[in-house]
Formats: sequence, C-alpha cells, structure tokens
Amino acid sequence: MFEFLLLGVGVAVSLFVGFNIGGATTGPAFGPAVGADAISKTGAAALMAVFFLIGGWTIGRQVVDTLGNELVTDPGVFTIESSIVVLFFIGGALFVGNYYGVPASTSMTAVGAIAGLGVATGALDWVVMGEIAVWWIVAPIVGFWVSGMIGRYFYTRINEWVAITSTPGPLVEIDRTGVLPRPVTGPNTTRRELAGAVVVVSIGCLMAFSSGTSNIANAIAPLVGAGVDIDSMILLGCGAVAVGAFTIARRTLDTLGNDITELPLTAAIVVAVISSTIVVGLSAIGIPASFVIIATTSIVGLGWGRATRTSTLPEVVRGEEETNVSVGALTAERPGEEAPEIGEEDPDEIPSAGDLFDPATTGRVIVMQNVVPILSTVGAYAAFTVLFRFVW
Repeated sequence: MFEFLLLGVGVAVSLFVGFNIGGATTGPAFGPAVGADAISKTGAAALMAVFFLIGGWTIGRQVVDTLGNELVTDPGVFTIESSIVVLFFIGGALFVGNYYGVPASTSMTAVGAIAGLGVATGALDWVVMGEIAVWWIVAPIVGFWVSGMIGRYFYTRINEWVAITSTPGPLVEIDRTGVLPRPVTGPNTTRRELAGAVVVVSIGCLMAFSSGTSNIANAIAPLVGAGVDIDSMILLGCGAVAVGAFTIARRTLDTLGNDITELPLTAAIVVAVISSTIVVGLSAIGIPASFVIIATTSIVGLGWGRATRTSTLPEVVRGEEETNVSVGALTAERPGEEAPEIGEEDPDEIPSAGDLFDPATTGRVIVMQNVVPILSTVGAYAAFTVLFRFVW
C-alpha cells in the first residue's frame, strides 16, 4: 500500500514537471509566430500539444534511455524515492521561471537536478556532463551572433525578398455561415503574408516536435529508470505538457513575442529558422538541446541588431562595385521604399534601442535562465547529500 502511494506521489510530481515544461517551451517555439500575429495563443497551445506528443512518442524514447543511463554511471541511483526528489526540484525550479514569465531551459534544469544526484552519490559521468555543458555555452552565442548580424546588416534586404507586410485584421477567420465552421483568410490578408505565416507556424511545429523528443525525458526519465512503464508515462507527461501550454505558457508567449523585441513577421521567420536549425543540429549529434536559451538569445540578438542599425556601416563589395550602405537603407522597412540619405532621416521613423530591444526585460530573462538551473542543481545536491548521509 505504501509503495502504491509512493508511486502516486512520484507520478503527481512528474505531471507537475510536465505542466511546467509546457509553460516553459511553448513560448520559444511559438513566441515569434504569436508576436507576429500569425497564430493565436490558443492555436499555439494546441499545436504544441500535438507535435510534442509525436516527438515524445517516437524519438523521445531514446532520449529517456540516454538521460536515465548515460549521465550517471550507476542507473541504480534512480529509485522511486530519489526520482520524486529529482522531479520535485525540476518542477519547482521551472515553476519559479514560469511564475516570473521567463521560459527557463527544461534540459538545463533537469540535467542539473540529475547532476546534483550524481555528484552526491558519486555516480555522475563528468565526461558526458562536460560535453553537454560546452555545447550549452556555444550554441546560444552562435544564435545571438548570427541573429544580430542578420538584424544589423541583412534584415532589410531579407524583408524585400520576402516582401511580407502585416495587414490590419486577423490572418484567418472562422466562417460559421455553413453547416460546419471552416477557416477562411482575413479580409485584408495577402498571399505573401499568409505564406509567411504558414512558414513561421510550421517552424514552430518543428520546434515543438524537437521539444518533445528531448523534454519528455526531463519529466519521466527518473521514474522510467525506476521501473515505471514508459508508454503510460509518455502519455501522462504529454497530457501535462498540453495543460501547461494552454495555461501558464501565456506569460512566456507574451515575454518572447512582445516584451523583449518588436517582432514583425519577417523577423519571426528569421528567428525561427536560426533557432530551429541550431536545435536540430544539436539533436543530431546527441546533445540535449537547450532550445529555450537558443531561441531567446536569437530573439534578443535580432532585436539588438535591428536597434543598432543607426550606426554607420563599413563599405561592402558587390562584384566590382563598392557601395556605401547608409543608415537610411537599413531603416527602410517596406519593400520598394527608397531610403533617405544620412542626415535627411525623420527621427520618428528610425527605430531606437528602446523601440526594438528592451534591456530591462532581456536582463530579467538572462538572470532567470541562469538562476533556475542553479536552483535545481544546488537544491538536489544538498538534498541528496543529507538524505544519503542520514537516511539511505
């Protein structure tokens, strides 16, 4: 009877972790699309639930095995009791980030809690941990730098190629005049705008799938390692993620879609392509991808790059011809718009750092995304040091 109650507590804590994963990962996946008004928060939550389940049910099984076996040298450290403690610190730390509207990295938080267990019991594989940590440092820097360079030097040209401008009103409406409701394009929606929206939402779905392949393990790997059926835990964990996506994720969607940087549709596509490419690359080499951090730094980098376009640029070479790129050329947002010369710009038309890049919000995001994994790591280490010394 006691073991059954203990298992129930473990499953409940696992569902709490899944709930917070849904809150933390929906924003990075669909924040750009929501910020560009390509999809509603409810629509983003529904797609997150579906594609997370697909990713968790397929590739996610392998990640569960990896997290439960390779990161620690002795999988026997995962008991029902220790799994409850690990999941408690994962869920608690993620809840702190979600409460402040900052999407923390579930991978960093989960690996941190398991690492705390591994250090306390002497079972942590430091080689595997070191490899993961190095990529966690390099990947966000690459995302920020690439996004910043695109935002500063190439954004206007990309905007001309894509030629997507946001029109008033919704992209899609529900026509209820027939027997069954059906989606129709909005009254002002253009084909290019609709195509861009499809692209950025599709990339969000890809990121949701990628999240499922890696993050389902963060919620269920300790219990599966302790002998609980993996199929049942995947279904329960994905259900909890869906609940989180429909509820607490609204705050992180606001943070990543609106508060950090002003994000038109073209910018949303750039951010989604960069972050999803990096995440897929890391997953391909077996690294648990911290796509929350990568997506966030990509958004911040693009906002910073666009905000610093008011600086004079060096000469660039086009074939045999050297051309001076003026500030006005980079502040032109509309395809076909002729940029004014330096000194002739309307100050009200030039985006400032305060318009495109919010340092206060960015600072809050960066601080919390480092504090949350530290909380889970230190908390788990302290707890297991005490428990293994005096209890087990």
